[in-house]
Amino acid sequence: MAGNKIIIAIDGYSSCGKSTIAKQLAARLGYNYIDSGAMYRAITLYFLRNGVNYNNTDEVLAALADINLSFVFNETSQSSDIHLNDEDVSLPIRDMLVSEKVSPVAAIREVRSFAVAQQKRMGRKKGIVMDGRDIGTVVFPDAELKIFMVADPAVRVMRRFKEMYATNPHITIDEVRHNLELRDYIDSTREESPLHRAADAILLDNSSMTRDEQLDKVIGWVKERALSKAVS
Repeated sequence: MAGNKIIIAIDGYSSCGKSTIAKQLAARLGYNYIDSGAMYRAITLYFLRNGVNYNNTDEVLAALADINLSFVFNETSQSSDIHLNDEDVSLPIRDMLVSEKVSPVAAIREVRSFAVAQQKRMGRKKGIVMDGRDIGTVVFPDAELKIFMVADPAVRVMRRFKEMYATNPHITIDEVRHNLELRDYIDSTREESPLHRAADAILLDNSSMTRDEQLDKVIGWVKERALSKAVS
């Protein structure tokens, strides 16, 4: 399988565990992991820090020209950290304010074009796992393996609450639920690259699955697709 590297595209709603399984897959397969959501969060963080009016196209384009995004491997976590203009912003991009603004920022045509162009370049050599909202439909429509992840809304809320509570003990479950519902609506109804399942994407509902069960199932799919590629 090592000689038949493929592109694995994972899409789905917030807090469905996309990043978790993507990181596990990348580590197991020796692939590069690209967190597209972190890219949009980093752009949003830059806009917030610099007072960019994201309803003004000229301001957006000027800001994007000053943004450099990169992923740097972290030996401690054995994963890749998102860097914004050479600053590790892995923690600040998870702030609630960024979470509240990332969906409208990610819906901007110019922002998506900027991010998608970078993502496509990252996938030229294959051997990558990328998760997001439009990876299998827009970024890599020809990806050998596409997965669309879903989970029960209540499960998603608790997952995000536990994640955010670790850094913000004042957060409430109602705030998290409202944020997820709003993001789901924006992501699904936006004009530019709305979230939807690709026709050839495999549905993965992990509401009641352990991380190991989920990983084993997906590894099976990867082996099937890598074998199919070798045969073809």
